[in-house]
Amino acid sequence: MKTLFRTCILAAASLWSVAVLAAGPNIPLDEAKVDLHDKASLQRGAQLFMNYCLGCHQMQYQRYNRTFNDLEIPLELGVENLQFTGEKVGDRITNNMSADMAGNWFGTAAPDLTLVSRVRGADWLYTYFRAFYADDSRPFGVNNAVFPNVGMPHVLQELQGVPRKTYESRMIDGEMQDVYVGIKTDGSGTMSPDEYDQAMLDLTNFLVYTGEPMLLQQRRLGWYVFGFLFVFTVFAWLLKREFFRDIK
Repeated sequence: MKTLFRTCILAAASLWSVAVLAAGPNIPLDEAKVDLHDKASLQRGAQLFMNYCLGCHQMQYQRYNRTFNDLEIPLELGVENLQFTGEKVGDRITNNMSADMAGNWFGTAAPDLTLVSRVRGADWLYTYFRAFYADDSRPFGVNNAVFPNVGMPHVLQELQGVPRKTYESRMIDGEMQDVYVGIKTDGSGTMSPDEYDQAMLDLTNFLVYTGEPMLLQQRRLGWYVFGFLFVFTVFAWLLKREFFRDIK
């Protein structure tokens, strides 16, 4: 009984933790129009991840050679431009940051991002990447509208520029009030707002791919299964009719 009780408690705790992780933010999410058929977008997303995210976040359930093959990246080109710490091409996508180092720098270990799209969803990720804003009260000088009190720096700020919350004065109930209207950059980034949005869509697209690399193959196989079941149903009906045609 003690073992059964302990098992039930652990199962309940696991379900609660998953529910917390999957809980949505208090702001509307922007639609991420990801397209796993768009190899160019996936390649750009992989490049962004390897250059800006891999220093802290691992993908320990994904391998370099699998990624290169799926995204149609030539092996030599991938090794030269997307592997930075001397790993073998068949190794998992990891970094050299230990949990202790991450804890000292950020307060907690940076999560592995292989399956993050399956936990958070594409819309959450796309909105999150574009929801950083300057906040001097935070240790890294930034906060996030989707993930309040986020514990990481805005590593993509050189691309976006310095983002800030913006407000407009509007008449509400007979009084002028400052109303939050969104986050705007100061224009100091290397990308325009539209280019940055596209880059974040590319990054989201890549994370959706790593969350389920076989998704396209599964969908294609599903149509074959439906086709088989349809043909089988037709033959089964014809066989039934042949067996019972003399029975009235």
